[in-house]
Amino acid sequence: MAAHPSSKDNSANSLRKIWFDPNVRALVFQIIVVIGVIGFFYYIISNALFNLEQRGITTGFGFMNQTAGFGIIQSLVEYDESHTFGRTFVVGLLNTILISILGIIFATILGFIMGVARLSNNWLISKVATVYIETMRNIPLLLQIFFWYFAVLRALPSPRQSAHIGEAVFLNVRGLYMPSPVLEAGGNLVMFAFIAAIIGSFIIAKWAKKRQMATGQPFPVFSVSAGLIVLLPLLVFFVMGMPISLDYPALKGFNFQGGMVVIPELAALLVALTTYTAAFIAEIVRSGILAVSKGQSEAAESLGLTRTQALKLVIIPQAMRVIIPPLTSQYLNLTKNSSLATAIGYPDLVSVFMGTTLNQTGQAIEVIALTMAVYLTISITTSILMNIYNKKMALVER
Repeated sequence: MAAHPSSKDNSANSLRKIWFDPNVRALVFQIIVVIGVIGFFYYIISNALFNLEQRGITTGFGFMNQTAGFGIIQSLVEYDESHTFGRTFVVGLLNTILISILGIIFATILGFIMGVARLSNNWLISKVATVYIETMRNIPLLLQIFFWYFAVLRALPSPRQSAHIGEAVFLNVRGLYMPSPVLEAGGNLVMFAFIAAIIGSFIIAKWAKKRQMATGQPFPVFSVSAGLIVLLPLLVFFVMGMPISLDYPALKGFNFQGGMVVIPELAALLVALTTYTAAFIAEIVRSGILAVSKGQSEAAESLGLTRTQALKLVIIPQAMRVIIPPLTSQYLNLTKNSSLATAIGYPDLVSVFMGTTLNQTGQAIEVIALTMAVYLTISITTSILMNIYNKKMALVER
């Protein structure tokens, strides 16, 4: 009579079978790695807290409620020396977001222009674009920031010798001074009308695209949108009795008072970030256009489209599928490169919070952790938005 395998042998075979299952082994190794990573960070954090306690250094974010006691040359929200370190964090964050958004907008516009210009049939335009791209890409960004700040803007005249346009706009070593709008009763309605006109323009553009796809008839989107954006706020402005006035800058003592000012630190950083990043975007745009089959251009010409129409309607929409992924990287690089602002004193997050605030409070771990978290959040948000746009532009398989 044949002997039956024991229950012990059955258990061993079952365990062996489970262990050699690829899915089970992958799960086990992932759990081990996660436990190892958690243990590593737990050790690092515990060791840091122990060393801080031994040296009598307090931890936590209680310092955010302490009075800052220092001024900031540019603030998008109300701020003075009596505000807290928490407020300085907000000021630095908003200044960082401001320079990042403006830089992305201007760099994208200039980059697309230069990328298309480099492929121009006009020899002069093509060579000028080539020289610009190769020059800007091969000079370090920090050096460009120093050039615009020290060699260009710091060489401007003093406030008393300001270059000016009438009695409204003044340019000097301390910045560009312009009239600022002052909202009176009903002024908010004008602003709402302006925002509504912009939203309406996007709706019109979307409707016009669907209409053209269905009927083949184009719609003058640009002229209608421009008219809506100009005329609707203007109509509300007059109906409400002109509730927006202008506060003009005026020289009082050694500096201008009133109006609004673009400080030279912001101008130098914005110009440097824009021109530097635009050179890389231009190459991305050029490579994206060249990636589109030449037959598409020939087909557009055979239909009687001009070169401008072919670029707008045929080439660029297809090239965007190649352009968007590397373009996202350039947006992220621009945002991170904005931290170089500390070299010329622009009050961004690194300069105001990780610089002055850290020096006054000594809370290195908390300050650096918050700063890192901000840049990580901005970068992830930018990536998510660009990925959504990329999926929208991607080819739909049928």
